[in-house]
Amino acid sequence: MIDLNHLRAHFDVAVAKSKRAGQLTLLGHSDATLPASPAEARLETFPNPAPERDYRIHFETDDFTSVCPVTGQPDFARIDIDYVPDRLCIESKSLKFYLASYRNERAFNEAVTNRILDDFVKACAPREAIVTAQFSARGGIALTVRAEYPDSEPGCDRR
Repeated sequence: MIDLNHLRAHFDVAVAKSKRAGQLTLLGHSDATLPASPAEARLETFPNPAPERDYRIHFETDDFTSVCPVTGQPDFARIDIDYVPDRLCIESKSLKFYLASYRNERAFNEAVTNRILDDFVKACAPREAIVTAQFSARGGIALTVRAEYPDSEPGCDRR
C-alpha cells in the first residue's frame, strides 16, 4: 500500500529544495570570490529536509583569522558551530566564505564570536545555536568565547 501522506511530504521537500537551490550563489560556482568583510558576506540557506525532527548540525574550522583592533596582529581561532535547525539549514560553502571574510576585520574576540552567532541566527532562525571560538594563545593566555542562542538563562539578572 502506498502512503500518500509520506509521498506528499517528500514531494513538498523536493519542490522546496528545487525552488531554493536556484538561490544558492556559491555552491557549484568555482569563480566565486571571497567577500572583503562580514558586512559583504552572505550566509546562504536551504530548506531543512527534516523540520519535524530535532537534530544537531556541527560545523568546525581551524582556519579562522581576525585582527586585533589594538595591535593589528592576527588572531587565530578554531570555530565550532552547533545548531538545531528549524525551517532552514546553513549551506557550508557560504559559511566558509563568511568566516573567511573576517581575515581583515579588526575586532575583539568576544565581539567576533557574538557577531558570528547574531549573523547565523539572523540567516536561519535555528531552534538553538552555540558558537564556540577557541583563540590561540597570545601573551601566554588562550581565550575561548562561547555564545548561545537562545540565551541560556532568559530573564537572568545581568550586571
